[in-house]
Amino acid sequence: MIAVVFLLALLAAALFAAATGGEAVPVMEILALTGVFILFFGAGVYIAAVLGLLGILIGLTFSDRPWWAFAGQTLWGPSSNFVLVAVPLFLLMGEILLRAGLSDRLYRALNVWLNRLPGGLLHTNIVSCAVFSAISGSSVATAATMGSVALPYFNNSAYSQRMVLGSLAAGGALGNLIPPGITFIIYGLITETSVGALYIAALLPSILVTGLFLLVILWHGMASPLQRPPALPLGMKLRALLDLVPTLLLMLLVLGSIYAGYATPTEAAALGVVGAAGFAAVEGKLSLRLLNASAEATARNTALLGLIIFGAYLLNYLLTAINVPQALAQFIGHLPLPPWAIMSCILALYLALGTFMEGFSMIITTVPVVFPIVTALGYDPVWFGVMVTMLVEIAQISPPDGTVMYVLQGMRPRAGPITDVFVGVTPFLAAYLLAVALLMVWPGIALWLPRVMG
Repeated sequence: MIAVVFLLALLAAALFAAATGGEAVPVMEILALTGVFILFFGAGVYIAAVLGLLGILIGLTFSDRPWWAFAGQTLWGPSSNFVLVAVPLFLLMGEILLRAGLSDRLYRALNVWLNRLPGGLLHTNIVSCAVFSAISGSSVATAATMGSVALPYFNNSAYSQRMVLGSLAAGGALGNLIPPGITFIIYGLITETSVGALYIAALLPSILVTGLFLLVILWHGMASPLQRPPALPLGMKLRALLDLVPTLLLMLLVLGSIYAGYATPTEAAALGVVGAAGFAAVEGKLSLRLLNASAEATARNTALLGLIIFGAYLLNYLLTAINVPQALAQFIGHLPLPPWAIMSCILALYLALGTFMEGFSMIITTVPVVFPIVTALGYDPVWFGVMVTMLVEIAQISPPDGTVMYVLQGMRPRAGPITDVFVGVTPFLAAYLLAVALLMVWPGIALWLPRVMG
């Protein structure tokens, strides 16, 4: 699918050059480059290498300038961008919280309040993931952290293992949508859209998706009722709220500073790291070993993301230089279809890509081409950023290549087929698709709050 899109994009560039009197791009060279792309991608070559090598090949084929003349300047932009510093900082904050044990306190406190609802602990899975997402910014980190905390609670329980895994996968996917999601930072960097506006726009869609997930669990709990645990005294419930204080204070520190205008997302991420280290110190868990392990994990993940960004920026620069996004935008803009139909096709493309392509790579490789089309159709960049992020989350829980699902499969205490996760996540996937449809019909769900807050 992505190879076909790439081929059509290059063909559009060739047609555009011919229509405007410019030098046409040779079709045979286009087919050869597309073949190289299919070969690399199909062979399982790491996506950063695919993007970088393809960018170099396009530069050698279509540009008179040697690739090393523009590679350095092109890669310097993202590597020195202040906004991108927030990515490793949010990753570091999540690593410290995981090792300090605050996620376990969060889960236990929410369980005291939610375990008597139809569906019981499954509600705790969703709500704890949603709350942790508000301080982690990463779907994989949320799924791994809350999965490690929650799965022991379901050992030898009567809960359906498929629904347990499905609820944790769906809840983990919220890590990108609920601010401060890292995906918004990357999207804002690529499209020059305000990250703060994206965070504000994502609030109501986040509540919508979380609410739909809880309704799925409520329906499952009423259809397959379990024995309800005994009621706990109110005093015990109130004492459990104390375990929520560190998480809520950290959310207030990070998100409150952004929404109040006191800090940029990057500065808020730095505050979050300091806050997480402070809470770890209060818990008596802060040590050089903890900081070293957290820094190593952060450096590893940041390096992986950085390589993808560098390769994508090189490729995007060259595609723009040969007029691929401009030609594709002009071509689609003149199709005899209404804007909503074209947008539906774009969203369907993302859903298709999500079945076999990692979400972060999907944004890096497609947004530079698709974004000019979306703005030419008159759609709001902030709304589209929320939509793309939701589709990336759907990709995280879409068989057969959903990253979050494989994370949870590897954490299962009892061995079982990956199809258990696939089946368990299906109703949540349907609920997420419903949320995307609602935002398509009523874009004000995402745009109302940014307008009110100015």
